[in-house]
Amino acid sequence: MNIPNELRYSTDHEWIRREDGTDRITVGITDYAQDSLGDVVFVEQPEVGTTLAASDTFTEVESTKSVSDIYAPVSGTIVAVNERLDDQPELLNSDPYGDGWIATIEMSDTSQFDALLDAAAYQALTEG
Repeated sequence: MNIPNELRYSTDHEWIRREDGTDRITVGITDYAQDSLGDVVFVEQPEVGTTLAASDTFTEVESTKSVSDIYAPVSGTIVAVNERLDDQPELLNSDPYGDGWIATIEMSDTSQFDALLDAAAYQALTEG
């Protein structure tokens, strides 16, 4: 299982990358999550401008196995979405940490980012 060291993780199996020098984060689902889901066939795009509290559901991912909610790892406002997922939802499977990102969020409370799991803690979660 691929767990990049430079990312942060939520207990709900989202990865989070902070853009250098900003309060913006990019969010996607982890390799563990995409493997558990199976083949992704549809991603419901969140709306740009939506304000979220940490743990709010902000989108759904449909796979051949199930429909899963995706949760906001931090509070903030959605400022961008990955429109490529409209036509290529399988990017969540083939490139979860790259082209398979879901949304960018402008954080309203940056301390929430620091509370997310590092790679070692996330690996322990998935193995436990």
